[in-house]
Amino acid sequence: MKLYYSRGACSLAVRIIINEIGLTSEYEAVDLKTKQTETGSDFLKINPKGVVPTFITDEGETLTEVSVILQYLADSAHAAQLMPPPPHFNHYRVLEWLNYVATELHKSIGPLFRTTFTEEMKQSIFVPMIKTKLKFVDNHLHRHKFLVDEHFTLPDAYLFVILRWAMMLKFDLAKWPYVYRYFAELLNRPSIQKSMQEEGLS
Repeated sequence: MKLYYSRGACSLAVRIIINEIGLTSEYEAVDLKTKQTETGSDFLKINPKGVVPTFITDEGETLTEVSVILQYLADSAHAAQLMPPPPHFNHYRVLEWLNYVATELHKSIGPLFRTTFTEEMKQSIFVPMIKTKLKFVDNHLHRHKFLVDEHFTLPDAYLFVILRWAMMLKFDLAKWPYVYRYFAELLNRPSIQKSMQEEGLS
């Protein structure tokens, strides 16, 4: 298997799950501006979407989209602790949170990295939106140690990446005490520490 990634991008969630399961994977960095990989390949020929993560299975199939790749990894490794199989209802809870992180949090915070949006638009539209969503997550984590039940599952890896972005963008996570506690505990998780070290992240 092989993961095309960009340092600190949402592809970090895939690396975390690879390390959580204990799989062996190749990694190749992508310059998202030039669409070139570190070996000089044209990334658009690998993934016409031009985004990471892009994952190549051992069978040579190409998968994109964080949530789908995470599900594939858990299913192929029979990692029921990360994604309980149906008919266990937590299977759907995992999917529910994966979709929330992808469509509500990721898509809300992403524009803050773009120069196409003015600072006024960011502060008046996206920042309040993100704060409202973080409050929702904080209320949930008041009652739960992780997003689904009391143990680490797929969406926790994805949410960790989003919260790391929030910190980079100067969101004060201490305003959401249960989110802050959750993030601090995830920082100590071996799979996350290893993934951060592999990408040279602090």
